[in-house]
Amino acid sequence: MLGEGEAIIVYRLPWTWKCSKLLMKSIHAGLNAVAAILAIIALVAVFDNHNVNGIPNMYSLHSWVGLTAVICYLLQLLSGFVVLLLPWAPLSLRAFLMPIHVYSGLVIFGTVIATVLMGVTEKLIFGLRAPASYSTFPPEGVFVNSLGLLILVFGALIFWIVTRPQWKRPKEPNSTLLQPNGGTAEGTRGSMAANSGYNMDKSDSELNNEIAARKRNFALDEAGQRSTM
Repeated sequence: MLGEGEAIIVYRLPWTWKCSKLLMKSIHAGLNAVAAILAIIALVAVFDNHNVNGIPNMYSLHSWVGLTAVICYLLQLLSGFVVLLLPWAPLSLRAFLMPIHVYSGLVIFGTVIATVLMGVTEKLIFGLRAPASYSTFPPEGVFVNSLGLLILVFGALIFWIVTRPQWKRPKEPNSTLLQPNGGTAEGTRGSMAANSGYNMDKSDSELNNEIAARKRNFALDEAGQRSTM
């Protein structure tokens, strides 16, 4: 969870804005890869522990949500690596996947927090000699409840940093601009050229209208002089 949270905000830290975007992408992917490896190791350890002690697998809501989060996290990591990190993906595909990647990353992070909270509570209840003593505020229960509050605060801070515009990484001047319709900087330059051509046509028409008005005024003046002669 900590690795995923750090990977989410790695673009948002002001002291990283001077680093290149490619470097930050690599760090982002590396942190997520380490978190994914640790999650797989944890899953293997849990299944081995259940099999050795004769505990059924995949029966609780904690296990269902946790396995779903791990699978979605691996798919998120794979799609981000293939489409957003490697250079051969088309820009239109990157522009389409980027908002989905950001949204699904936050959803997976929130799901991981929920999984952790359910897991520590489940482990506490099963670990107590008398589960009913949970209501008597044993030291283990106070510790787990305090840990759960700290996890919630950590998650809230991550969501706060991600959703604040002032924490958003500034665009690099030499980076390729992606337009909402999937266009690129070339399309922007093309539209600017079209607008400049339109402005030129507009100025030419105004100049022609001015010349025609001057000709009409000259003809009226000449007619007036003839009438007075």
